[in-house]
Amino acid sequence: MKSLQILCPVFREEEIILEFHERLREAVRPLRERYSIAVTYALDPAPDRTEEILLALAERDPEVRVLVMSRRFGHQAALMAGIDTCQADALIMLDSDGQHPPELIPRLVEAWEGGSQIVQTMRRDGNETGFLKRSTSAMFYRLISRIGSIELQSGAADYRLLDRAVVQVIRDRLPETNIFLRGIVAWVGYRISFIEFEPLRRLKGASKYRPSVLVNFAIQGISSFSKTPLRLCTITGLFVAMLSMLAAAGQMAAYFLFGHSDVQGWASLMTFVSLLGGVQLFFMGILGEYLGQIFDEVKRRPRYLIRTDSAARPDASPGAAAQTVPGPSEHV
Repeated sequence: MKSLQILCPVFREEEIILEFHERLREAVRPLRERYSIAVTYALDPAPDRTEEILLALAERDPEVRVLVMSRRFGHQAALMAGIDTCQADALIMLDSDGQHPPELIPRLVEAWEGGSQIVQTMRRDGNETGFLKRSTSAMFYRLISRIGSIELQSGAADYRLLDRAVVQVIRDRLPETNIFLRGIVAWVGYRISFIEFEPLRRLKGASKYRPSVLVNFAIQGISSFSKTPLRLCTITGLFVAMLSMLAAAGQMAAYFLFGHSDVQGWASLMTFVSLLGGVQLFFMGILGEYLGQIFDEVKRRPRYLIRTDSAARPDASPGAAAQTVPGPSEHV
């Protein structure tokens, strides 16, 4: 019997996590005749009862595994924790807030059985999603597809199925510290199929994604898969340098031909200098983003630390659950 692992990142979902789990169990019930199914919850800790509820659930249900991070490492790190611990034939990842419908899982498995090694869901937002969020999301996907080294389909969500071969490639051969999984899944290739879905309303509560988190997510994606911003710095610098040389040549010609130079127009001069200073600072910021990426990579710090693993043996030595991913040749 083949195996499926379902991975759900969790952060502050004490109000809905049990309801989500029951809904998930019902959604995968038709698959149990052909597959052994395990559920992994990767939890970013928070001062609520989510950890307590999930650990109690894992004690009652042997199919449930809970990975509790030592601190909040973020959504992408939680997904990587599940990837690093996956031993199943296929890994299915979806959010635990109810917006990714678990009822779609049988369709993902069906596409995988048909030969797809990656089954990627495509989010189609309706009127329940605000206009600003829809427009900025569409702009991001268009931008990264135009200037990046990947073709990222508009609406690609972190709700997908990955074959064991793809999981092994991401886990063993892509040791990036600040990983952008949506881009990585598009970059690795393999046979891929797409399934559209309309996101549902959250079961309860509000989204934990602040605008600043989404902006950082977009910057991470662009800087991971595109060098165009750096080339833009070079092109703009050359353009401004050419304008400066033309202006200097004009001043010299005016001096030798007419015996004077134009010293008027201080307002326009200061405007140009201020504009040039702003452009320089902006491009220094772009360089800083890429330099920060390099800084994170060369330090080789682990993507995450696991404080508690409900699957750890009771007789394990202290600290055995504090697993890390220190480098490309080592994994959980």
